Amino acid sequence: MELWFTEKANDYVGLSCRVREILTRKQSIYQEITVMDTKQFGKILLLDGVLQTTTKDEFAYHEMISHVPLNSHPNPRKVAVIGGGDGGTVREIVKHKSIEKVVLVEIDADVINISKQYLPEIAGGLDDQRVEILIADGIDHIQKSKDVYDIIIIDSTDPVSGGPAFDLFTSDFYTCVYEALTKDGIMVTQTESPYYEPEAVQHIYQAVSKSFPITRLYLAYIPTYPSGMWSFTLGSKSKKPEAMANKHNQGFPTKYYTPDIHKAAFSLPVFVQNLITEK
Repeated sequence: MELWFTEKANDYVGLSCRVREILTRKQSIYQEITVMDTKQFGKILLLDGVLQTTTKDEFAYHEMISHVPLNSHPNPRKVAVIGGGDGGTVREIVKHKSIEKVVLVEIDADVINISKQYLPEIAGGLDDQRVEILIADGIDHIQKSKDVYDIIIIDSTDPVSGGPAFDLFTSDFYTCVYEALTKDGIMVTQTESPYYEPEAVQHIYQAVSKSFPITRLYLAYIPTYPSGMWSFTLGSKSKKPEAMANKHNQGFPTKYYTPDIHKAAFSLPVFVQNLITEK
């Protein structure tokens, strides 16, 4: 008997892949956490049945949510990651020599523990001595932080109403993020698929724009995410991110990110431009 996993992008379309084995499944106090092994995409992490990351294509997401803001800042030293308990974003951040401290704020300790056990190739950076792990509410942590972080990365699950990440996508929260950043601070949040969630992309971009004088949308291509085209919204206090790509000597290998990709990611198709200019 063949076992298949299907994630629906909406009521009419979804992504299916053949499952070799379900490696673990656990109900935490917040969500159901599953790791399965598939032939096409390797190991997959699911939260409440929604695909979060795979060992096959995770590098595209984690490199682009990390290196774009880090290489847009003149000297990033202290970074907060809200969510991202799988550790992939932290793994990319600690590649930067300028980084002195990374604070990972994850509400669900089970996501971290399961990722360390079943996804060590993604979660390995969590053991870096510069990383502090807080099992806490990300909103509460940011509200209590003032002028602390050079970079804040919102590596959350989807903004599903009533879900644990929903309040991370509001204007009030982005105002708190602004206040938690230092004078040249930059934030990035993942902002869904322009094809399947255009209203969410538009809403989040407008919300970030209310708090940050420089707001940019950029794109990356992740095969297992709905439509393959994924968006990120960046808010900057002072630096234009598209102008900073060649300011840093990276000094480590990547699979997706390059300075040219950094600049090109901000060149948007017309239909995406229209999303963020329509009122």
